[in-house]
Amino acid sequence: MNHKKSKKFNSFDGIVFSTNPDHVYEAPDEDKEEKLENKHQDLRVQLDKKQRGGKAVTLITGFVGDFDDLTALGKMLKTKCGVGGTVKDGEILVQGDFRQKIIDILLKEGYKVKKIGG
Repeated sequence: MNHKKSKKFNSFDGIVFSTNPDHVYEAPDEDKEEKLENKHQDLRVQLDKKQRGGKAVTLITGFVGDFDDLTALGKMLKTKCGVGGTVKDGEILVQGDFRQKIIDILLKEGYKVKKIGG
C-alpha cells in the first residue's frame, strides 16, 4: 500500500533564494474554509459499489467545512448506524446500504440532503 500524505517542507511556499538582503518574507494568509451552518449545507447521499469488491457503501458528499467537522459528522453517522466507515477526500463512507437512515439522521440534524441514484 502506498499512503501519500501531503507534507509542507517549509513555510516559504517555493521561495528558495532572494538577492535582496533586506527581504522579509511574509507568509500568505491561510484561508481556512469555514463551516457552513447545517441548514446551508447541501449534502448528497448515494450508494457506491465501485472498486470495493462488490461491497456497498453509503457515500456522503458535498460537505463544506474543515476536516475536523467532517470527521465529527462521519463519526456520528457511523455510530448511529452501528457500522464502520471512513472519512477521506472530503467524503464520508459508511459501510453498507444505509441511505434512508442517513438521510433521516441528517434531516433531523438540520442538513439539506438529496438522495442520488435509485
